[in-house]
Amino acid sequence: MLSVKGIHTYYGLSHILYDVSLEVSKGEIVGLLGRNGAGKSTTMRSIGGLTPPKQGTITFNGEPIGGKRTYLLVRQGIAYVPDDRRVFADLSVDDNLEITYRRNDEWPKDRVYDIFPALREIKDRRAGNLSGGEQQMLAIGRSLMTSPALLLLDEPTEGLAPLIVLDLEKQILKLRDAGISILLSEQNIKSAMKLIERAYVIDNGRIRFHGTVSELEANEEVKKKYLMV
Repeated sequence: MLSVKGIHTYYGLSHILYDVSLEVSKGEIVGLLGRNGAGKSTTMRSIGGLTPPKQGTITFNGEPIGGKRTYLLVRQGIAYVPDDRRVFADLSVDDNLEITYRRNDEWPKDRVYDIFPALREIKDRRAGNLSGGEQQMLAIGRSLMTSPALLLLDEPTEGLAPLIVLDLEKQILKLRDAGISILLSEQNIKSAMKLIERAYVIDNGRIRFHGTVSELEANEEVKKKYLMV
């Protein structure tokens, strides 16, 4: 479904990503793991069209998408949930969902509320008055309204209480069961390992490891060197 091959991404003159390659197949959750500042968010932004790479290729369902504007990628079925959530603070929960572009009718509001029932209870509340966990659910729910085939989740558990994280893990698994492929960027390794099937470990803008969850769990050197586990 998603294929990233040898991308190099810069912020101005600063070279951030070096020859990054990864793949996500249909119906799987793939982890992009690493410490803070390792290059996870830049990788997500590169795929999502916000910081296009200067070298390398990105394809989605066989079509080159590198350098495409984010709104065009949304229309193709790619949704990006940034680590800072970026909900519309002055709008209600319901309005945040309502204004979203709809690729088709696969994810109406009622279905989003079924995945996140807590949002239904506060649908008239301003998004700026929500807790961090509620804002995260809203950010994901808003992305679902675009009926994505691929969801880019950037640090979804950051700053959330442990009980909220547990709820969010269950909801992410529901999305996978609904047929959505997910690239999950996380530094919360314990949480990510419950969800993902394969892992890429990134450090200083380079992929240092790729393998299954069981292979990563068995690799003490990689965990200690790049994940501080």
